[in-house]
Amino acid sequence: MNLIPVFDIDDLRISAFRDVKERDLTGRKGLFVAEGEVVLRVLASSASRCAPVAVLIAEKRLEALREILERLPDDVPVHIAPQDVLDGIAGFHLHRGILALGRKPEAPALGVFLDGLPERAVVVGACGIGNHDNMGGLFRNAAAFGAAGLLLDKTCCDPFYRKAIRVSVGAALRTPFIAGVTATTMVEALEARGFEVLALTPSAAETLSELKPAPRTAILLGSEGPGLSPEVIGRCRPLAIRMSGGFDSLNVAATSAVALHHLTTMGAGWVAAN
Repeated sequence: MNLIPVFDIDDLRISAFRDVKERDLTGRKGLFVAEGEVVLRVLASSASRCAPVAVLIAEKRLEALREILERLPDDVPVHIAPQDVLDGIAGFHLHRGILALGRKPEAPALGVFLDGLPERAVVVGACGIGNHDNMGGLFRNAAAFGAAGLLLDKTCCDPFYRKAIRVSVGAALRTPFIAGVTATTMVEALEARGFEVLALTPSAAETLSELKPAPRTAILLGSEGPGLSPEVIGRCRPLAIRMSGGFDSLNVAATSAVALHHLTTMGAGWVAAN
């Protein structure tokens, strides 16, 4: 390990970690900050699509993390600091005692990404998901149920935001996705490659439980409240998850779990994860 002791919060070598909460809002020029042991384990693994750049941990965590840290490339610095110095660098009490800096992967063009998917695949499309907890939940569920990847429209939040990564339990670092497309472009590109595109909406007459998934299936999810636009729904096959007790919908992350469970256990895309 490339161990570097740090005793000064103004040490220039750890400047990228300083004031984590505030800088999360402005971006880090292709880099992101990950927090916690579970996420660090993913970042250091061969499954990660992201490259580790640096690590900053509380000195008391060193021995417990040694097995993970030894997987890092030799040129990745591992900064160790007393807890109070670590807290001063981060700008808040970092009780997990672990921060890592990673580099975002280069994203292929939408068509290139879709052309590389297998003949049997499930894709998740997200429109207007601005809540980082929900975004993290979408990635976690997509990974857990074997989705081939996610498509995020221009109004979605960044899945590399620190909280989104943490909620995803690291799935955001290893699950392929394309960001910045429009919903219309998303639907057109999917249909051109043989995907049946489903739109989850409470107003649909057909229910998810009635669906026999096609070999290539995409599921579109909108933000809580507004949901998907009528124009987008009109281009897709609308489906609803029937509720009781006066509810008309679930949290979007919960909706994705229910839908992906149905699609993958019915045989459309489970092979993507195996």
